Amino acid sequence: MNLITFPARVILVAALYLLPLALVAQPLPAPERGPDEGEGPFERLIIRGATVIDGTGAPPYGPTDIVIEEGRVTQVQTVGYPGVPIDEEGRPGDATREIDAHGMYVLPGFIDMHAHAGGPPKNPEWEYAYKLWLAHGITTVRGVNLGPFELSREEQARSAANEIVAPRIVNYQRPGSGWDRGGIDSPETARDWVRWAHDQGVEGIKLNAMPPPVMEAIIHEANELGMGTTAHLQQTGVARMNAQDAARLGMTGMTHFYGLFEALLKDHQIQPFRLDYNYQNEQHRFAQVAELWRLSHDRGSEPWDALVQEFADMGFFINPTMTIYEANRDFMRAREAEWHDTYTLPSMWDFYYPDREAHGSYWFYWGTEEETEWRAFYRKWMSFLHDFHRAGGRLTAGADAGFIYKNYGFAYIGELELLREVGLHPLEVIQAATLNAALEIWEPQGEEPPVGTIEVGKYADLILLDENPLENLKVLYGTGAVKLDDETREAVRVGGIRYTIKDGVIYDARQLLDDVAEMVRRQKIERGMDPDAPLPRF
Repeated sequence: MNLITFPARVILVAALYLLPLALVAQPLPAPERGPDEGEGPFERLIIRGATVIDGTGAPPYGPTDIVIEEGRVTQVQTVGYPGVPIDEEGRPGDATREIDAHGMYVLPGFIDMHAHAGGPPKNPEWEYAYKLWLAHGITTVRGVNLGPFELSREEQARSAANEIVAPRIVNYQRPGSGWDRGGIDSPETARDWVRWAHDQGVEGIKLNAMPPPVMEAIIHEANELGMGTTAHLQQTGVARMNAQDAARLGMTGMTHFYGLFEALLKDHQIQPFRLDYNYQNEQHRFAQVAELWRLSHDRGSEPWDALVQEFADMGFFINPTMTIYEANRDFMRAREAEWHDTYTLPSMWDFYYPDREAHGSYWFYWGTEEETEWRAFYRKWMSFLHDFHRAGGRLTAGADAGFIYKNYGFAYIGELELLREVGLHPLEVIQAATLNAALEIWEPQGEEPPVGTIEVGKYADLILLDENPLENLKVLYGTGAVKLDDETREAVRVGGIRYTIKDGVIYDARQLLDDVAEMVRRQKIERGMDPDAPLPRF
């Protein structure tokens, strides 16, 4: 199969969108919200008769009326009992707009704690990611970073004003982003950049591999200014600073797993990499890291239990993003996911194709041995997350979508399923996706989170759907879940989010998915493809 090589993909995308290459090298910001895109916010919106799963960990309750005024929740009132007619006189009064939610479930909007909005050559327009996120109930994304510095700031402001169809954007940046005063190569320049970034409205920092004195300076200055910190402690720096080291310096959370098992190495201080290892060879990078499961202390050992308890006692957050690496344990399943043909852009599909230069496209000769190692790695990784959770540790949900056959929105629901596999009760999964995530963002700022639960005073960021997500998290996928209709004896699709509400603005989740499907069809036509044909497999 003759798919396009990576260097040619940027040129192809530029041609498809009829823009000069210099312009399309940057992501296209979202267009202005159209008059038919979202309703509201309203002077007084009332959601009538829903069963509420409020994000706090409380069990569901209803029927409940939720009153929203100018984008904020002003009243949450139970109005009766299941199976009993509601006394209309005891309900909240008139509304500018009502949603009949009898028989429906309402949840707080989800928070994706590891978001990148993409850009050329994958998805040239950020609208694509935004609509997939909203269609899956994601009303807040923590960009780590979302994209280019200035564009991230601009899109954050436009989203806050509801000028675009997009989730709420939390702006984390990497050290040096947006800075034109030289490299971040000393504690002094590190502190200067953190102060400058804070003045630019940056809310947190994502760390990678940097010299320990520089990382210590960044973490300390960020804590002084009320900024959150998280890290992808990649292999090029983890020998000098693992997750335990960074947490002891005051880092508020970690993403992925990098640095975790390096803090638990048994017989080495440095992972014994293969002797021809090259970090720039991504099959080396992603195949070798899975071997940490056999090199680290086992579950129940003194070092294991001590690390679990230390992280929990610190109030540390772990945002595992298990979904983004799931293809490593079953490549064919990730590649053949049922939503690709309808909702994955051909340009994104090209990016997933094996390529030496495209990050995350490392399927040079991925086989049984690599998948076996990764399955063992997941078992141990999930065991640590389970023990951390059981000790009172705080897990959050994030996807890191846009790589490794994981698409926006769909990957996030996959992460919720993986948290269930870890052993969290479905209510705890929802809590991780809402309240815990909100705490990780706003706790460093010393603020009560304005989102994350359904409570009076919070922003009206909500999800409404017809099926009970606690019984089956799959009903949250845009493609829903398969269920046998016992009357017709036919298998049918149920679920999918019905409405996503952000800031009191009501979005039809199915229409958002239709918009994305049309973007995919349009790009197929521009490429001379049959718009109804599946994407090419290899």
